[in-house]
Amino acid sequence: MKWESLTAEQQQEVERQLHIISRGTAEIVPVEELKQKLVKSLATGEPLRIKLGLDPSAPDIHVGHTVVLHKLRQFQELGHEVQLLIGDFTGRIGDPTGKSETRKQLTEEDVQRNAETYKKQIFKILDPEQTKVVYNSTWLSPMSFADVVTLAAKVTVARMLERDDFTKRYQAGLPISIHEFFYPLMQGMDSVALKSDVELGGTDQKFNLLMGRTLQKEYGQEAQITITMPLLEGLDGVQKMSKSLGNYIGIDEEPNEIYGKAMSVPDELMVKYYELVTDYTNEEMAALKQGLADGTVHPRDAKMRLGYTLVRMYHGTEAAEAAQQHFVTVFQQRALPTDIEEQVVPASELENGSIRIMNLLTFLGMASSNGEAKRSIQQGAVKINEQKIDDPNAEVTLQAGDVVQVGKRKFAKIKL
Repeated sequence: MKWESLTAEQQQEVERQLHIISRGTAEIVPVEELKQKLVKSLATGEPLRIKLGLDPSAPDIHVGHTVVLHKLRQFQELGHEVQLLIGDFTGRIGDPTGKSETRKQLTEEDVQRNAETYKKQIFKILDPEQTKVVYNSTWLSPMSFADVVTLAAKVTVARMLERDDFTKRYQAGLPISIHEFFYPLMQGMDSVALKSDVELGGTDQKFNLLMGRTLQKEYGQEAQITITMPLLEGLDGVQKMSKSLGNYIGIDEEPNEIYGKAMSVPDELMVKYYELVTDYTNEEMAALKQGLADGTVHPRDAKMRLGYTLVRMYHGTEAAEAAQQHFVTVFQQRALPTDIEEQVVPASELENGSIRIMNLLTFLGMASSNGEAKRSIQQGAVKINEQKIDDPNAEVTLQAGDVVQVGKRKFAKIKL
């Protein structure tokens, strides 16, 4: 299908879609082939098949994970079909990307449980009506050993060692299991089975995505386009967002927590967050950038708008309004919130009406361990009735109605 065969309106639509698809991407390989696929889609009326593979190795999604999901949603809004591939087969192996050692294999029960949680969270962003959910065990499980040998013969060991993580482990004398070489092959076979037109992933997935192009050509198919999205830095502004590093915003967290964490996003990353993890349009993004550049939008106000937007997207407008009001009341006016949850401290936890402060914080769930409680106290983050507690071993005498505070977002009202 040639560009010249399109009407002027169709040509304009192709350019519009390219502009939207390109926003925030790290790389499109190759752009000209994507344009040709869009031309064909417009001419035939057939939507493109857009693939995202997820190995459900962890059950909770943070906003860093949503970068590719928002790009998928843009494709859906342009009329294309999303192929959401749950790697229930590959998930038992685990993607070795970025790992310095062989990953622990998951059980089938682990994978299925995590997959259900993923789907529940993902459809907060994607349109279920335009999403085809598939499982790669459908075509990978029935493969015979002969099929696997035939597949393995299509790629050399030298090609596999082009992967940075494999190369580093090989040079360091660290073990690489043979089954790990099969991971990119299986991901490529997913694209063959689905006849995908486009596959998305993070920049760390580039090798695996390109394997899909390689194998589609080997099996006589038109090669997919690969689109890589940037990895989102976390709230520390340095490391990739990660639950293990504690620098994340979870999409299932409480509204006040999401809003408060958004206010911690470094100023220099704010526009990147808007661009990659919100539903702002290109026009809204342009206005925001212009306002920040000419000083008509204050960075604090833009950050408050970011917090409001993230809460609205995952909890609704009413929750966003309440979270914003909570922030204004507690942090800008420096007043205690009026809706602090009461927590009962039974007499069995007290000795003559007193309790060690670290034990109190863990009992209330405001710290996951005495170690975390101690760090919070040493950092000056713990207050009772707005009076700072600076001794981790302090014994505090409690009265009904006392307000315990940890940091800027955790509050509890004592009930005896």
